[in-house]
Amino acid sequence: MLQAPKGTKDVLPQDSHLWQWLESAMRKFASLAGYQEIRTPVIEHTELFQRGVGDTTDIVQKEMYTFLDKGKRSITLKPEGTAGVVRALIENRLYANAQPTKAYYLNCPIFRYENPQSGRLREHHQFGMECFGAKEPSAEAELIALLIELLKYLGLNNLEVSINSIGCKNCRPKYYKALVSYLREHKDSLCKDCVERMDRNPLRALDCKEEGCKLITKDAPVILDYLCQECSTHFEKLKALLEQEQIKFTVNPHIVRGLDYYTKTVFEIIMKTGREGLALSGGGRYDYLVEELGGPEMPGVGFGLGMERILMELQNQHIALPEEPHLTAYVASVGNEDIPMAFHIVQDLRKAGIAADCDHLGRSMKAQFKFANKLNVKFVIMAGGEEKERGTVRVRNMHTGEEKEVSTDNIINTIIEGDNK
Repeated sequence: MLQAPKGTKDVLPQDSHLWQWLESAMRKFASLAGYQEIRTPVIEHTELFQRGVGDTTDIVQKEMYTFLDKGKRSITLKPEGTAGVVRALIENRLYANAQPTKAYYLNCPIFRYENPQSGRLREHHQFGMECFGAKEPSAEAELIALLIELLKYLGLNNLEVSINSIGCKNCRPKYYKALVSYLREHKDSLCKDCVERMDRNPLRALDCKEEGCKLITKDAPVILDYLCQECSTHFEKLKALLEQEQIKFTVNPHIVRGLDYYTKTVFEIIMKTGREGLALSGGGRYDYLVEELGGPEMPGVGFGLGMERILMELQNQHIALPEEPHLTAYVASVGNEDIPMAFHIVQDLRKAGIAADCDHLGRSMKAQFKFANKLNVKFVIMAGGEEKERGTVRVRNMHTGEEKEVSTDNIINTIIEGDNK
């Protein structure tokens, strides 16, 4: 039997309304902050991610779905959202518009070849927001505040912000020197990947998931001690803005995020649970990425949020979610010869904005009523029989059991009035 590929998941019709509800909330909050939707291709040239994400990251080295197309070009399924948005910004010269440029993507498919586990799929979907052209820390604070309000609106609480600064081109070299010196002292205890990263990108060692490396890097030099004046001032301003808005946060010097393009601020939104805190979202500033991908010098900041993880946590926390929407009316045909009449009534109801359906299987009246019950409709309209000759139908309120005969010209008004009671 054909099955969905490992690490992918179907969204079934009975669950899709939850996605639509989630998407609606995300659009609402993004629009409140002046962000407009952007949609970029699922596939991009591999070089975009090698240059943008970084060829020393786990994403590029281990997790990308990369293949040659028929023109022998190296193509990659999108492993993250930001690089594609930056490519679109440059290619379409959005940097020439009045700044900042604020864009969000929604239900964006992300592909990473990793071991599937709870809340982590090989194909998952992200909501992300990106702000270009804004150098002030208020841009980060805006996104963090928006994320907190969005998650609270969805029903998730016990939220905490973890922030860090990983410096810039001016202060990072001095820190790298101290970090590499420390790592070399423990070289024999590091994993193979971290030994290779040591000279190319030592910061990646702080993001290693190997337990042995975690123990070693726990006592590594802290980058906050090496920040230049500009980065230090930027970080202090961010903290002041968060404090002003009474947003709880902790400074965690071990947050570096898994992407090479970050500079200065990096952050995660953590939900405190009975177990270890769960990261719901993460992001940060990337002031060099636009320039590195061929655009002008332009700062940027953004975040990504896994939509499957949010839905999973809402269910884990037993938070009341919207119920599946139901049809208002079902039109049952008394006999097969009455199917055209039932079909016509359904079309009139839909034109009036009333959700309705009729039988498409040639079922008996009893079977149609049974099906209408499963659909949880409020009204069943019986088309045909003796009433047909009188130009009427019978309408039954399935919630109260009340039934009455109404003119075919008055069906819509009857349903509307009954639905408002």
